[in-house]
Amino acid sequence: MREVLTRWYQRYLSEEEAVILLMLLVVALAVMLVFGEILAPVLVAVILAYLMQGVANVLRHRGVPAELSVALSTLLFLGGFFAVLFVLAPLVWRQLVALIREAPAMIEAGRKVLVTLPEEYPVFFTQQQVNELTAAIQAEMASIGQILVTKGLSSIPSMLAAIVYLILIPLMVFFFLKDREQLVGWFSGFLPEKKPLLDRIWEELNLQFANYARGKGIEVLIIGVASYLVFAVFSLNYAALLGLLVGFSVIVPFIGAMLVTIPVMMVAYFQFGVTPDFYWVVGAYVVIQVLDGNVLVPLLFSEAVNLHPVAIVIAVLFFGGLWGLWGVFFAIPLATLVSAILSAWPSSDSLAVS
Repeated sequence: MREVLTRWYQRYLSEEEAVILLMLLVVALAVMLVFGEILAPVLVAVILAYLMQGVANVLRHRGVPAELSVALSTLLFLGGFFAVLFVLAPLVWRQLVALIREAPAMIEAGRKVLVTLPEEYPVFFTQQQVNELTAAIQAEMASIGQILVTKGLSSIPSMLAAIVYLILIPLMVFFFLKDREQLVGWFSGFLPEKKPLLDRIWEELNLQFANYARGKGIEVLIIGVASYLVFAVFSLNYAALLGLLVGFSVIVPFIGAMLVTIPVMMVAYFQFGVTPDFYWVVGAYVVIQVLDGNVLVPLLFSEAVNLHPVAIVIAVLFFGGLWGLWGVFFAIPLATLVSAILSAWPSSDSLAVS
């Protein structure tokens, strides 16, 4: 056992830079475990800065001066930020309130459908099963209502924190864009002067994370807008709310699409019933999902790290268990970083080949 550990150490930790990298990862993990929720707005600002840095790079490649490209990308971000804040957010909030008000009627309609199942399909459903399911749904809805009331009374501090974040995040994005080189140089000052392996790993991490952040941002925008337009064309209720949910669902591949399908189909069913309109809405939604997985994702992430579905599920479970909703939101970017680090980790074999 000792010999195995010795060979492993000589292979992966024999170089000074490998030890430094391991120490950086341990410190970063400890900071995230202790201050993860506090630093979540910083991570959001970093991702948004990566998105807008891509815009600034495109402008620079077209001959726009560096400072002007940063200013234009910042103005574009602020314009989109305030458009979401003052146009999209109120619309989505109104539709969410309307959906909550209509939820009891939808639940009652669903209960009536369940009651008819034993008569129409006696082989598959019994009256006892339907009664137990109905009782479970009513108990669950009662607990959800109680949770909403409790959260509503205790949400004032969270609302104040959200207002502070709405001010701080745009400021951090601006300074991340404006002083990017200075911030990277400041951090590099704590590392050895000669660090070729760390520089190579940083370049790969920066490239992979930037590709993922920008690609995912474009995917969220395209899928969200396309879903909203399709739902609006079919006059589906809560089109903006559902479009927003479908757009953000692509942040968590596979799992997000499965979860957001439930509210889309429920709203369509309770509005249209089993009619051609219902099938048209569901069919259009399925087409969007198919085009996203088979056309849009390969185009946007051709240079990004490819993660196995099992790795995605494990990342969502692990980071979601650590930081809740924020962990689910950042699960795939963090898993991408871990994958890039593992693929670029220095070893004695790679050093011998180089």
